[in-house]
Amino acid sequence: MRSRPLYDVVAVLARLGVGLVFIAHGWQKIEAGITATGRSFDDLGVPLPTAAAVYAAFAELLGGAALIAGLALPITGLLLFVDMAGAFVFVHAGEGLFMVDGGTVENGYELVLVLGLASLLFAAGAGGRLTLDQWIATKRQRRPDDVEEDAASFVRSLREAESRPAAETKPDTKPARKHRARRSAKKAPPAETSEPAGPAGPAGLPAVPEGSEDDLLVAGPRKAARRRRARGAQPAESTASPDDKNDPADNS
Repeated sequence: MRSRPLYDVVAVLARLGVGLVFIAHGWQKIEAGITATGRSFDDLGVPLPTAAAVYAAFAELLGGAALIAGLALPITGLLLFVDMAGAFVFVHAGEGLFMVDGGTVENGYELVLVLGLASLLFAAGAGGRLTLDQWIATKRQRRPDDVEEDAASFVRSLREAESRPAAETKPDTKPARKHRARRSAKKAPPAETSEPAGPAGPAGLPAVPEGSEDDLLVAGPRKAARRRRARGAQPAESTASPDDKNDPADNS
């Protein structure tokens, strides 16, 4: 079973080697000139030699650099594979396998075959994790979490802002309420009693009017009747004449 960190390191080394070869060939074409490269492609039978020269030069130079950095590997690998496939079909296919055979330059297809298949392998996802593509993908995956955290912190700040004024105004309302209660108590008139206070009875208790229920309970019905008869007899005595008082019948 392969180790993932070891595989990533080997993938970086493979991208570095293949990318350096592409950069060297692309820089060679640009240094020679696009016009001169187009003429040589025309002599080799490549269709549209000038356009093919421009494509080959910049695809190899920029594609090699992107391959090393691990940037857009699916697209970069595919463009480099197309470049090597064109070179294989139009230039190196009829020259044999070896580029040099017995000291003779054969210009075979061994190099373009290896570079093309390696580029296709990188386009299929064999570039490892130590790439710019992986770094960008990881950053995009973390971005929604950061947005959610920012939204949650914003909501928390709004809630704190709403709760602070309520906490600050609570102590201020209590003194205001007490002040209003004191003012209303001062302005309120004293309560008036519906019944006037009567004379105080024994031991400071209020006197009970005669003939009331309390009188009946205390003195009984007989005592109350006697008091009523005594009250009725007093006016009669006051209306009697002096002659009636000196009546001899009464004295007898």
